[in-house]
Amino acid sequence: MDVPRVAPSILSADFARLGAQVRDVLDAGARVIHVDVMDGHFVPPITMGPLVVSALRELADEHGALLDVHLMIERPERQIADFASAGAGVITIHQEATPHVNYALSHVRQAGCAAGLALCPATPIAALEEVGDLLDVALCMTVNPGWSGQEFIPASPGRIQRMRALAAAPAVVEVDGGVDAETAGLCARSGAALFVAGSAVFGSPDPAESYRAIVAAAGAA
Repeated sequence: MDVPRVAPSILSADFARLGAQVRDVLDAGARVIHVDVMDGHFVPPITMGPLVVSALRELADEHGALLDVHLMIERPERQIADFASAGAGVITIHQEATPHVNYALSHVRQAGCAAGLALCPATPIAALEEVGDLLDVALCMTVNPGWSGQEFIPASPGRIQRMRALAAAPAVVEVDGGVDAETAGLCARSGAALFVAGSAVFGSPDPAESYRAIVAAAGAA
């Protein structure tokens, strides 16, 4: 992932038309689809599980796309095998969700997936130093996790810069929360290379065009 990529987040999609909307952004060029998994414990909402990942797998494979699964769940190490089997290409866990971060990241890689570690906005980024050799993705939450449509936290760019400095190459810095055509450029200039966009894509009248606008903004930074 040496060029900026935008990962539309299906949390903001119309689930009555999920397949069609995902196909639209894939046809527009998306090669990463973000899947937010929430359990009602680590964060209050309950969203989706391996069945949704499995349902999107063939469509993603047709376009050579990755399913980027973000586990906002307690004890994620218990669910890694199921999501890997369902078709996840990237599995990101939260630093705050388990005392066994090293084990969980190792388990993700053993399952054949790229391993990501997400940090909530108030979590010290020094946590990355302890598991840097196990990371493919360092995910900077630019909103508090749990709900789509939140505003981008203004202090995030400095945090992205520090995460980029700590995450050993070739690990990618990903940003999630409040990403649109304006904030994507700001994040790209700070060192991010993967941009999760939910409401800004699927909440617009033309998700494909909105996706292209965010790609252009990130690429022009």
